[in-house]
Amino acid sequence: MITESMKFNPTYTINERLIKNLLEIERHKEAIDVLPITTRLFTSLRETSRLQSTHYSTQIEGNRLTQQEVKKVVQGESLGFPARKRDQIEVSNYFMALEFLEQELEKNTPLSEDLIQRIHGFVLRGSKRPSRYREDQNKVSDASGKVVYMPPEAKDVESMMASLVKWVNEEIEYEEIPAPVVAGLLHYQFATIHPYYDGNGRTARLLTTYVLHKTGYGMQGIYSLEEYYAKNLSGYYRSLDTGPSHNYYFGREEADVTPFLDYFLKGMAESFRKVRARADQLQKEHQERNTTALPSRDIRELGAKERHSLSLFLKQKEVSSTDVANHLGIPQRSALHLLKKWIDKDFVKMVDESRKSRSYGLTTEWELLIEQQRMEERKQKLTQMTNKKRKQKDAEIER
Repeated sequence: MITESMKFNPTYTINERLIKNLLEIERHKEAIDVLPITTRLFTSLRETSRLQSTHYSTQIEGNRLTQQEVKKVVQGESLGFPARKRDQIEVSNYFMALEFLEQELEKNTPLSEDLIQRIHGFVLRGSKRPSRYREDQNKVSDASGKVVYMPPEAKDVESMMASLVKWVNEEIEYEEIPAPVVAGLLHYQFATIHPYYDGNGRTARLLTTYVLHKTGYGMQGIYSLEEYYAKNLSGYYRSLDTGPSHNYYFGREEADVTPFLDYFLKGMAESFRKVRARADQLQKEHQERNTTALPSRDIRELGAKERHSLSLFLKQKEVSSTDVANHLGIPQRSALHLLKKWIDKDFVKMVDESRKSRSYGLTTEWELLIEQQRMEERKQKLTQMTNKKRKQKDAEIER
């Protein structure tokens, strides 16, 4: 039960700096949405983003692995550092949590306490088994051991988390507050409640990513806010440290959250700016290397299910995972798995990730090939019709 005193009712001001950053975020978002990124470039950017998110988010918590070492761990390679086994487990768990979030986004799973607890389960144990909230007091200390923040008592955690989830879902539904602001306030309040003994920061950052994707600010998964946090760590902690006392009940619950929103939206704008510049550059390089628009694909490359699905894509330019499942007579989960494989093979691309129900279309190369085949078929039909008429005419002359 949510008590009146536990209801989330954040205090903040949308000032000129926040407005400026919100406008920049929208500008970069719209540019990325229409940028003709090829599937191969998109896949490369998204994979780089996943690795960066994993590296920087765990680095914030003290993980010592380099970005190259993180890549090896994610690929299943052994680093041979027994002393860093915990670091390797943290990295592996975080990457699994990111993959889990992608699956839940595919299923359009709403934000819930159960989802949050399962995300934390991956972060801490590498398992989607839900983690229960803490049952005792926890604290945040600095390197010297000094207590810098005393979160709410355990008895209030459940009510505060229920209130937070309810507030976020209502804001997502009614869209009265800009989505980046909602995501920033979620991040702040989750860190404020500190519902677990460990893994709160990593879970907060994953939740932020989840809400941004659900509200159309996922940028197709090709950016990493975690890099901004890690490289501006003092600002991150300073912006979270609001209120006159280190104790939650002595001021933080009524604190002005504007400083954290300022930090958060500035980070989003910077991250979006960087990924747009990178995408622009990669697309330019790709176009310079591929001066011709002739398709380089062959139908013989396709498997049976891919060939069978071509007729579906010929009927409609965009299809859903349900369309594919019905067309092939397979479960929707299998269709989602198949579509993911097809994206990796550059057979299909995600058309609009911001929609509640994602849609897919053929990649440019396959569209060109299919269009070329259509033209060849039309030419053959015209040739056949012409030859038939000529034969009929010759037969009439002979008669």
